[in-house]
Parts: sequence; C-alpha cells; structure tokens
Amino acid sequence: MRQVNMHEAKTHLSRLVEAAAAGEGFVICKAGRPMVRVTALADAGNAEPERRRRLGLLQGQCEVPDDFDRMAAGTIADLFEGSGQDG
Repeated sequence: MRQVNMHEAKTHLSRLVEAAAAGEGFVICKAGRPMVRVTALADAGNAEPERRRRLGLLQGQCEVPDDFDRMAAGTIADLFEGSGQDG
C-alpha cells in the first residue's frame, strides 16, 4: 500500500481521496511512522450495496412448536453430561 507523508497528504488530499475511493488506498505517515490508513468505504458507490436481512421473511410459511426450546432436552443433556454408558 502506498505511503505518503503528512505534508504530501495535506497538499494533495483531493487527489489522494479520489484514488482511495477508486480502490487505491494509502497510509499517511508522520516522521516516517505509519499513522492512519485511508481506504474506500463499501457504500461509497463503487461497491454493490450490502443486502439487508428482512425480519418476518417466512411469516405464515412455517411454524415453530411451542416447546421448541425444550425439544430433545434429554439428548442434549446426555451429550454434555454423558449418559453413563460407554460406547
């Protein structure tokens, strides 16, 4: 990744930001020591927007039993605690 010093970053900020938005990120250094990394945001228009999950997508198409949180409780307990049987 390209490194630029603080003075160059201040002098050419617009050009550097345009390059970063196009996918050419850079690191700003102070006294030769890297300080910050500048990269494009995912939602800056140059990447496909992230798909959001919709709550209730399958509403009315499936059912959750009332005892869902207790289903197979004995089997799960045996898996954690052991059933006392070998093999």
